[in-house]
Amino acid sequence: MKGSPHQVILGLGSNLGDRADILGQAIGLLGKLPETRILAISEAVDSDPVGYADQPKFLNLCLAITCDLNPDELLAETLKIEHQLGRERTANRNGPRTLDIDLLFYEGGAWDSPTVTLPHPRWSSRGFVVIPLGNLLQDPVLAKHPAWTSLAAEVRSLPVGGQGLRAWQGPTPWSKTP
Repeated sequence: MKGSPHQVILGLGSNLGDRADILGQAIGLLGKLPETRILAISEAVDSDPVGYADQPKFLNLCLAITCDLNPDELLAETLKIEHQLGRERTANRNGPRTLDIDLLFYEGGAWDSPTVTLPHPRWSSRGFVVIPLGNLLQDPVLAKHPAWTSLAAEVRSLPVGGQGLRAWQGPTPWSKTP
């Protein structure tokens, strides 16, 4: 179902395999979705696992896209990308994974369906989301967009520290400015 183009902010993470390469492939596949364009990509952070600690570290980032899919349709597409890049869903939702793509925010505001709740209900308690999101919202494309002004202020006011988070120093197979 085609709608009018709108911006969506996504969170991506990986902790199995070549994390940076997997995130780069995911970004490329997201950009190939019909009527979808990558607008901005945050800096990546290397993060300790949350919830289930006995697993490798994650590499996380946020990105903004514009698309004409509604959140339910976009979720279906992101699940296909996760599967294509080796994601195996298990009973342990916080366990290791090649790729996790979370829909975080929708320009249209709130969205609540049986499969998607936006804004993402746990975004503000996750430093691995808040720090890259703050970086993403400074991108000129998003900083000038009225849909994200109050979100940027909220992100700046959160008492989220950098414990367990480090700036990614490794190679990135993606360009920060698409």
